[in-house]
Amino acid sequence: MARHTPNGIVQAMKALRLQPSTSTRTAILQKTRSYATEVEVQPKVSPEPNQPTEAKAAPEINFSKFNSSPARIVPASPSYFSGNPRFIDHVLKLETLQRQYVSLPKVPAGEAPRMAWMKLAQFRDFLGEQVPTKKYKSLVKILQQLNRISPDMLPSQVRSALATFLRPGNPYAVQHVPRAVDDMGRARAKGKRKESTAVVQLVEGEGEVLVNGKSLVEVFQRVHDRESALWALRCTDRMDKYNVWVTVRGGGVTGQAEAITLAIARALLLHEPGLKPVLRKAGAITVDARRVERKKPGHVKARKMPTWVKR
Repeated sequence: MARHTPNGIVQAMKALRLQPSTSTRTAILQKTRSYATEVEVQPKVSPEPNQPTEAKAAPEINFSKFNSSPARIVPASPSYFSGNPRFIDHVLKLETLQRQYVSLPKVPAGEAPRMAWMKLAQFRDFLGEQVPTKKYKSLVKILQQLNRISPDMLPSQVRSALATFLRPGNPYAVQHVPRAVDDMGRARAKGKRKESTAVVQLVEGEGEVLVNGKSLVEVFQRVHDRESALWALRCTDRMDKYNVWVTVRGGGVTGQAEAITLAIARALLLHEPGLKPVLRKAGAITVDARRVERKKPGHVKARKMPTWVKR
């Protein structure tokens, strides 16, 4: 039978073999390095109960060694990261002015000075950003509210802000110069229809009509087109009172005839302004803005679809 060593004797021998001596313990303490904020590393020694562990505090930080520049670049505008930063900057500026001068007296909308604000295309070129139409309308509303401040008490700061958004030139300051008959008794007028443009010179005479240097019959083969071209003179019974010289370009036969109608009617008003009610009732001076509807992809014409057969 095998001889068994008692367990208690084996464990005691192992404990004596693993326990370090006093000199070994001192060498471990000398070789140990630690940071100032850490507890000094010591070998595991069973501490006495209720004995606090000592720790060294970190040294004070000297901030004068560091530069005062920020760690990152700060944008100059609060709307730098938005979709339309320049536009939003203008809106914020106008809203600030609106809150600052909200107590000033205002005039009714009909009595406010007329201001020609920039159109959307001009405003986009001015900012260099694709501003949506809805956002631009909201900006115009703020401008209109500021424009309603009483002109006698309008601050210079608001006046300069409004001038930034004015259209180049002043359309309301341009006085319309009415056209009149020249020294030789000629009335010149222009008319358009579809793609056609007609320029007419009307002078008192015997009823001669020339279109591009040709007679009316040579240019317009159909009777309807000839009557349409001279409708302004026919409805006012002035067929034999004026001579007409016409220069017409572009478009088709019908468009050219209707362009001549409008041009003759406008030239006739320069000679006799009292004929306006008659010409208006006859439809001779009414601009016809109708155009041919564009063709759509997949359609034969503007609205006609190709024939579809199931079988």
